[in-house]
Amino acid sequence: MATILKSLSDFSHTDVPSAESYKFGIIVSQWNAAVTGALYEGAYTALLKHGAKQENIITIKVPGSFELTSGADILLGAKNLDAVICLGCVIQGETPHFGFICNAVANGVTKVSIKHNKPVIFGVLTTDNLQQALYRAGGKHGNKGVEAAITAIIMAGIKPSLDL
Repeated sequence: MATILKSLSDFSHTDVPSAESYKFGIIVSQWNAAVTGALYEGAYTALLKHGAKQENIITIKVPGSFELTSGADILLGAKNLDAVICLGCVIQGETPHFGFICNAVANGVTKVSIKHNKPVIFGVLTTDNLQQALYRAGGKHGNKGVEAAITAIIMAGIKPSLDL
């Protein structure tokens, strides 16, 4: 996670395997589109940069962050993928809605991952305001979409590396 001190979207210290042989799904929320669009571009570009083939990346748009879980479940049920990246943005408002959505999405992503025995990556920004979200979607704190893509590549490589 990015902090006020630095951007953690730098993976120069991390061994990232080639993504050439993997298939990925990206589920992206259309709510807060300026933010989620930047997250998507970061994730998609990072996958390509690390060798993923365009034809091995499937993108699905869903209305909001709450629908990321069902989008991931539908996609994993329909396609043989190595990892799915969920991208969204929930900005704190004046009601408890923020907490309900954030908890539901985080728990849902975990449950879908366990159900399908595949990595489902939580690339959802949960910020106090729009400016914080923009800082984390390609701004001064990096791009959480890039972080999610690198995480997906690394996680996709775990099972094959165990020779199971």
